Amino acid sequence: MNWGTELWDQYDNLSAHTQKGIEFLDKYGNFVKERCAIELEYAGKLRRLVKNYQPKRKEEDEYQYTSCKAFRQLLQELGDFAGQREVVAENLQSNVVRELHLLAKELREERKQHLNEGAKQMAVLNSAIGSLDRARRAYERAARESERALEAFQRADADLNLSRAEVEKQKANMKLRSQACEDAKHEYADQLRKTNEAQRQHYEQRLPHVFKQLQDLDEKRIKHIKNFMLSSVEVERKVFPIIKQCLDGMEHAANSINEKEDTQLVIDRYKSGFVPPEDFPFEEQRAGADTTDAAAAHNHHAQLTVRGTVSGNRIKKRGGLLSIFSSNKEDYSDLPPNQKKKKLQAKVHELNKQVAQEQAAMEGLMKMKGVYETNPTLGDPMTVEGQLNECCDKLKKLRAQLRKFEELLAEANSQVCAAPLNPAARTNGAAPPPQHPTSIGSNSGSLSRSASESSVSTGTGAGAGGGSVCGAGGRAAGGSPESGLGGELAAAHAEANGDHDNDHESDFDYYYEPDLQPLGYCKALYPFEANGTGSTMRMECGERLLVLETDAGDGWTRVRRQLTREEGFVPTTYIATTLYADAAH
Repeated sequence: MNWGTELWDQYDNLSAHTQKGIEFLDKYGNFVKERCAIELEYAGKLRRLVKNYQPKRKEEDEYQYTSCKAFRQLLQELGDFAGQREVVAENLQSNVVRELHLLAKELREERKQHLNEGAKQMAVLNSAIGSLDRARRAYERAARESERALEAFQRADADLNLSRAEVEKQKANMKLRSQACEDAKHEYADQLRKTNEAQRQHYEQRLPHVFKQLQDLDEKRIKHIKNFMLSSVEVERKVFPIIKQCLDGMEHAANSINEKEDTQLVIDRYKSGFVPPEDFPFEEQRAGADTTDAAAAHNHHAQLTVRGTVSGNRIKKRGGLLSIFSSNKEDYSDLPPNQKKKKLQAKVHELNKQVAQEQAAMEGLMKMKGVYETNPTLGDPMTVEGQLNECCDKLKKLRAQLRKFEELLAEANSQVCAAPLNPAARTNGAAPPPQHPTSIGSNSGSLSRSASESSVSTGTGAGAGGGSVCGAGGRAAGGSPESGLGGELAAAHAEANGDHDNDHESDFDYYYEPDLQPLGYCKALYPFEANGTGSTMRMECGERLLVLETDAGDGWTRVRRQLTREEGFVPTTYIATTLYADAAH
């Protein structure tokens, strides 16, 4: 299939066809461009929809139910889905629209060049045909003149009245015209040969070459349209896995809705802990009895009954379910017993987290101070003394608050446990078994990282729970006079262990730490010299050690030398650690 041979005489139609093809390419490019705009608009509207239905701050309490959590998860997945539509639009814009624009521009320039070449070849052929036509007319004119000259000579030769000179003159004119006719004939024949040769080259070589270039241009356009369509499909296909994940997430969110769990949450949220009202007593009417006293007694019972309910206790302040159990007091004494217990539990949990954070911060500062004291070139130990003092003060305040709220929680637990659970238990005299208040936040008897560190440095018990910070201080700075913190740490240790729970003093006096099981092994990348306090351990480059405790975020790892069973801390960046499979999980 070759346009040059099959469509040798369709120059104008091929020119129009290639122009329409490029216009169709522009049309397809505009289609993809408008589709990108629609995708972006769709994604933008989805994002606005998700934003409009995000829970407000005043609605946060309502989103503890499984249905509300599922709706929030659905909104998140829908936002991710909108992001994938934006990815589709961006990829179409970069991979299709831009390439289409460049291709259309390139095809226009190539088509213009090919058509100019075709027009040039047509001009060459037309010039040859014009020269042939002029040569043919000259030959026709010369032939007629030669024929007239011959006739004139013949008439003069036959006329006896003419002189010999006249006859010779006509004869010479005849020969001249005959020669001119022969010359015109030869010129016409030569031009005919040239024109035919030019025409053969035009229709067999030059014009087919131009048509072949136009054919290649058109096929290139068609092939690129095919590739652009496939590229558009591939752009869509690439986001299908993520879109499927979004849909799976929506399905998982819907399946996570549990009506029984929501019912229990409603009970936990709105249960007041008050006891249901007692039965109305029988009021016997006696003759001559004072009805005023009976009415007063009835009203007093009614007041007690109403006050013993949630609505009675909040009848003036109740403004809605969201504010039914809100409290403006620090100890939550204005809340019903059950809600007071929940608030206190949350407060104790929050204070325990803050205490743990401050302990970790103090341990890091103490380690830093110990390193500075061992190697003064790394820094001045006194630069961290102010921060250590602030940590000690803050830790004392937090522990005081923790003790206060633990006492309030124990009192609240005793109040809730003392109340009967249902009217049947109250009526038949059966009481539920007493429940001991949960000691939330107590760390007595547990082995902390600071306590284990203290045992490494001193070999004696350093305490657990609240006394872990002072254990760390004994390891890192030893409570030395130059540290400036010996008295404060001792006071904090005494306050944490003595005031918090006097029954556990013996535990701190006879603290024993069993051998820790190795979590893995490590190889020393650089040599390290230990300081004089005993908390750190010397190691040589390439030495293999057992890992007892991983880095807790302070930059140190606890290790053991296998032969001598010597233990200590080394910088985490100085070793390459490999954990066992069970420890890694």
